[in-house]
Amino acid sequence: MTDIHRDDWADRYAPAALVPYIRLARLDRPIGTWLLLFPGWWAIALAAPGWPDWRLMALFGIGAVTMRGAGCTLNDIIDRDFDARVARTRTRPLPSGAVSLGQAALFLALQLGIGAAVLACLDRLAVLLGVLVLLLVATYPLMKRVTYWPQFFLGLNFNWGALMGWAAATGRLDRAAFLLYVGGIAWTLGYDTIYAHQDKEDDVLIGVRSSALALGARTRPWLFIFYGAAAALWAATGVAAGMRWPFYAGLALMLAQLFWQAARVDTEDTADCLAKFRSNRWAGWILLLAIIAAHVI
Repeated sequence: MTDIHRDDWADRYAPAALVPYIRLARLDRPIGTWLLLFPGWWAIALAAPGWPDWRLMALFGIGAVTMRGAGCTLNDIIDRDFDARVARTRTRPLPSGAVSLGQAALFLALQLGIGAAVLACLDRLAVLLGVLVLLLVATYPLMKRVTYWPQFFLGLNFNWGALMGWAAATGRLDRAAFLLYVGGIAWTLGYDTIYAHQDKEDDVLIGVRSSALALGARTRPWLFIFYGAAAALWAATGVAAGMRWPFYAGLALMLAQLFWQAARVDTEDTADCLAKFRSNRWAGWILLLAIIAAHVI
């Protein structure tokens, strides 16, 4: 079992020297980029009076690709010894020896430089928020060593774009932005708990922690709680932002997709956990289109 799919587009089309860096930044597995990007896009769309600012949408898209890659690179540097002992991750570039520690560090610096260039194009408050989130990014890889809830800290990181997107679009932070952010944390607790069930046996053996281990057989009801809380907070976001009926119709459709995950996931089947985790891409698109529709219909 591995999270790297051989003979994919990277193996077929990318220069061989670049393939380990594509793997390191997870460019071959974009679901994490989507999950990082959606909260920022939602905030930009919510704050717009009509169509969202496409310049901001593009900047956040570039930033999400770059900073997700930087986060994965940092995570792999810190976890390289653990990754070598886990079946799903032992073929990653660092534990497999495809890149050296020094090469990974230089690649991380390059990605952070690109992220800084994107950040410099945003409003002053958004820049400040972008600097502050680096504290969360730097500490997240350590959380699995000290708490059974690293998924909560991932939520703090992955949904920070909700605050940055709102600040970039308006120059301020309003109640709707905070509600959107907290709802995103609940969403992340759901989807990343599903994801963590892939590694629970190896996690026990090597001594790291996750919400999958904390919840165990109680995971399914907690998924309904996490996703229900996310939807309730996002409904409150819609009220605070003055959204019209298409937003709530889309939110109901999104909640149906999330509850489908909770009802159908087989936490003992790693392939099914990965498939349900990846399906959150569709949930993200549903809410984004609902926000835009509420403004323009």
